[in-house]
Amino acid sequence: MTTSPTSGAPISVLLADDQDMVRSGFRFFLDAQPDMTVVAEAADGEEAVALARKLRPDVCLLDIRMPKLDGLEATRLLAGPQVADPLRVVVVTTFDLDEYVYGALRGGACGFLLKDSGPTLLAEAVRAAAAGDSLVSPSVTVRLLKHITAPGEDRRPVDPAPAAEPLTDRERDVVRLVALGRTNAEIAAEIYVSLSTVKTHLSSVQLKLAARNRVEIAAWAWQHGYAQPRP
Repeated sequence: MTTSPTSGAPISVLLADDQDMVRSGFRFFLDAQPDMTVVAEAADGEEAVALARKLRPDVCLLDIRMPKLDGLEATRLLAGPQVADPLRVVVVTTFDLDEYVYGALRGGACGFLLKDSGPTLLAEAVRAAAAGDSLVSPSVTVRLLKHITAPGEDRRPVDPAPAAEPLTDRERDVVRLVALGRTNAEIAAEIYVSLSTVKTHLSSVQLKLAARNRVEIAAWAWQHGYAQPRP
């Protein structure tokens, strides 16, 4: 199975987008990061799948609307439930549509970003994916999780169980902010703790909730009444 890069080794990234300018922009930014390197580019889904299987990059950044094979199908082929050795896929798209979000997450993506989320969040999503975590654009996360808890909603990607152990007050603060779409850095600033402390709390919460990623943590928060902003 794909593992996170060892300390000192850059995160290898594959870019797949049918627009040359988008790929060039992403490559310019990611290659400028000291801990990342773009190892391949693809202009369509078929090429992306072939290159990803050959090169086994740490993270694949896939657009949704591509020729020959769309990003959702490419995601399923690279990271879906039937894949024996899945890769880590982050879907990056212009189109903020619910069916794309659900399709990407069900297909095995560990991240979903809008192209206008900005370069900082893009880098954070790549690092999160490489570390085995997930990141979804905050605005998408909040809307997605509102759908998860909506009466009559039948497209639920996760159904978290009750917590195995009670959450501490600080863990509940972190969970609430995750559910509201905050990044780790924003959580640290809001509750006045270090970034490493936020990560420690999230690791503890994941164990207690048996959650695979922050999307499931946020879903648990919405379903159990922890997602309301404080007055």
